[in-house]
Amino acid sequence: MMWPPLSAERDGPTIAALHLFSQVVGKVPTAVLPWRNHGWHLTLHVGPRGFATEPIHAPNGTLALVFDLIGHRLRLEHAGPPLDLPLRSMSVADFHAAMTSMLASAGFAIAIHGAPNEIDPAIPFAEDRAERTYDPDSASRLLAAFLSADRVFRLFRSGFLGKVSPVHLFWGSFDLAVTRFSGRPAPPHPGGIPNLPDAVTREAYSHEVSSAGFWPGGAGAPGGPFFYSYAYPVPPGFAEAKVEPAAARYDAALGEFMLDYDDVRCAADPDGTLLAFLETSYRTAADLGGWDRASIECARGVPGVPRRV
Repeated sequence: MMWPPLSAERDGPTIAALHLFSQVVGKVPTAVLPWRNHGWHLTLHVGPRGFATEPIHAPNGTLALVFDLIGHRLRLEHAGPPLDLPLRSMSVADFHAAMTSMLASAGFAIAIHGAPNEIDPAIPFAEDRAERTYDPDSASRLLAAFLSADRVFRLFRSGFLGKVSPVHLFWGSFDLAVTRFSGRPAPPHPGGIPNLPDAVTREAYSHEVSSAGFWPGGAGAPGGPFFYSYAYPVPPGFAEAKVEPAAARYDAALGEFMLDYDDVRCAADPDGTLLAFLETSYRTAADLGGWDRASIECARGVPGVPRRV
């Protein structure tokens, strides 16, 4: 199902649960893998059945953790028989205990940082005993929405020659994102993101960016789902600029352009509508920021056709 209905009222509780569960899982690569620029090693990646860590090369073997939102299980993949635990309504404390036990039973005794990031208050995982709703239908709709956004983001990504991130899912804020870089250093970021060390934020924004993403909602704030696009540093005139489609708007509190998910889903051409938002907001950031666009852009990729050089 492409571009499924997705609402904060019906699907929000399950999305919030998956946000918190993904924070527990995301702490595993964070604890084990060497730090990579912009924290790209700790992200999750969307696939046909859900989202997963990249391969985690631990001292005693390689593993991956996979949220299977079709089978509704968290799966541990490693050299031995795969292990899993059911995804269902439960507390974060119960999920944390079950994941830790599953890792240990496969020989992976990995100590993780035991509290969420980018959420306030940051209740330690082992102490968060509130029941979290997991509805399989909501999880399936979330997966379909992520897959649709991932498809368009990857097409958008293919039109850039400069440094550009993978399309990946940040579990801290629970948004699927893709980021383009001008190639120039940025001024130090002021930090101040709740329960996230400023050193992490400053490293993430060490260079000028135009970043876009999809936020379906989550545990940290009410609202969603929507698409966003922002620039760091913010160039003069960015907030006053007009981007496509007409439904897009600038949110001064968040400092970013926003486009509601339903404005994409209900459009005659959802993919084209989202691409217009991504392209025009990026061009606004790049032009106002004085990026050398001619040297870092190219035509979008075509299957089976190498880029002409």
